[in-house]
Amino acid sequence: MLLSLQLFSAKNYTPYTDVITQLGAIGYPAAEGFFDMFDEAAAIRAKLDAAGMTMPTLHVPIDMCENDAEGIAKIAATLGVKTVYAPWLSPEERPSDAAGWVALAERLATCHAAMAGHGLAFGWHNHDFEFFALPDGQIPMEILLRSAPMIEWEADIAWIVRSGTDPIDWITRHGQRITAAHFKDLAPAGEKLDEDGWADAGTGTLDWPAIYAALKTSCCAVLVAEHDNPSDFARFAKAAHATFATL
Repeated sequence: MLLSLQLFSAKNYTPYTDVITQLGAIGYPAAEGFFDMFDEAAAIRAKLDAAGMTMPTLHVPIDMCENDAEGIAKIAATLGVKTVYAPWLSPEERPSDAAGWVALAERLATCHAAMAGHGLAFGWHNHDFEFFALPDGQIPMEILLRSAPMIEWEADIAWIVRSGTDPIDWITRHGQRITAAHFKDLAPAGEKLDEDGWADAGTGTLDWPAIYAALKTSCCAVLVAEHDNPSDFARFAKAAHATFATL
């Protein structure tokens, strides 16, 4: 499994070109991009090449996937990206019933076809809201996977746990859809409030040896270290890299 790092973790530590150099020095073989660095794609690709790194995966907003497939293809070609994940819906965009989630799955299926037309794989990246039961008891993530059977899934493990859900159960049942996973951690309740309760991967409450063992039985090819709000980016990046070496 390839170790990567989501550049969103470094949003307060830019420029991203310097971040790539830093990750290369630590020993990361890959990084995952997101929309904030699209304007720097060529410069970032040059830094990836210089560091001997790759960028196999990329986060792209769903509306851009729907409206600018050609633009995404150009960015992906510049960066060497193979798989695009739509990562997020704002609270006001989130469906409130099963019909709404089926409609979202249909939008994702359309995005999948558009990306496939440019030789790119496509999937969804979860947060916690996809695991909160709807009024009829259905789980939105189940609806997405069932109603858009062609899409891949980048499983953000810590967000699954934060929703109160067992990630190993989902990996066991849907592992053939998981092509990447986010490698992050949660601090004990009431700790690291200045970092929004997140912890460096392997230093928090998640049982990463057990989770990693489950992921090895899935189709997960890339494990992407992430911290949504690190107070020290270098500390986080080094800790995640060191933990991965022990798995």
